[in-house]
Amino acid sequence: MATRVRSYSKINLGLAIGAPRVDGFHPLCTLYQTLTLHDVVTVSARRAEATTIVLECSDRRVPTDARNTAWKMIDRALGRVGIAAKVSVEIEKNLPVQGGMGAGSANAAAALLGLERELGLELPERERLEIAAEVGSDVPLFLVGGTVLGTDRGQVVEGVPDVRLNGENEIACVMALPKIGVSTPLAFRAWDRRFETGLDGDLHIPEIRDTLGELSRTYASVFRSMSGASGILPDPYSEVQPQNTPENLQGLSREQRHSSLRAIQDESGIENDLAENSLLALVRTGIENDFETVVFPQYPLLGEIKRQLMGAGSAFGVEGKAVYAALSGSGSALFGLYASQADACAAQRRLQDSGVEALVTTTMPRARYWSEMFAE
Repeated sequence: MATRVRSYSKINLGLAIGAPRVDGFHPLCTLYQTLTLHDVVTVSARRAEATTIVLECSDRRVPTDARNTAWKMIDRALGRVGIAAKVSVEIEKNLPVQGGMGAGSANAAAALLGLERELGLELPERERLEIAAEVGSDVPLFLVGGTVLGTDRGQVVEGVPDVRLNGENEIACVMALPKIGVSTPLAFRAWDRRFETGLDGDLHIPEIRDTLGELSRTYASVFRSMSGASGILPDPYSEVQPQNTPENLQGLSREQRHSSLRAIQDESGIENDLAENSLLALVRTGIENDFETVVFPQYPLLGEIKRQLMGAGSAFGVEGKAVYAALSGSGSALFGLYASQADACAAQRRLQDSGVEALVTTTMPRARYWSEMFAE
């Protein structure tokens, strides 16, 4: 009997990019978060004298040969364990192609898990992650699930405490899915041109080069504090505390928001529980996605969609304001995170009224990710 695996999606809560390396890759610091939206990957496998892989997909745009990440994963895994097998893979696509939600990478991870169950294997975690990193930078995160810190080129992963809002680790989320395909390689090239030409012709760009370290320190501060000290991270540039809201903070420059990171009590003397509101802590310390600086100028519609997701401004009324919104990966998908399901539904209606496809989902904590992985 075949094994059906839910192939969950992800968003990048924040993503910082460094200067291009000599090997052609870029150093990254990113915080991945898995969502309940998913494809379904069905794997049938039995041992054979020679390996054959047959792959089918419900979306014709997805390659069904050795270019497919699920194919690559199965081929490399079989080679690693020295087993030949006849393998059949069917991918039921629900997630967008080139959407920034990690669909292809998640398919690869799901294919590996399905293959292991079909052949009665259980690869050591380290070996799983090594194979996944060979297939793609986003693949290893799907072998961890929940909230995941990614470094190097994104493939070095570490599970961190699930991000919470008001004590909940399942946060209402709206995915905006514009009918635009953003190429990740082209987005990286646009980023590289910033280093080639500089801002205002200046070849020394400390603001860009510091992003990696700033975001890394942000994550370290927040998650280290969750393990010990409590306290929310206030914005030191805000003189009037009521204006220090997530939507206002997202309108500030990186320079204003990035500051030395300290877990302290806010100015009112009220101690906030960081473990209960780590999403707010991340927003207040300046979490963002560097790809927005190069993708939004090329695709102005995506910047407008982010504004609609945020719901900030009198034009949108009081309903459906996001705690945080951003591009996911290099796009084109964008997301908003909300304090309630009602706010998420209001944001969805706002986007749909403007002609943008929008789906309501939730963030998926690690325990639920693994408990619901296999579709029995």
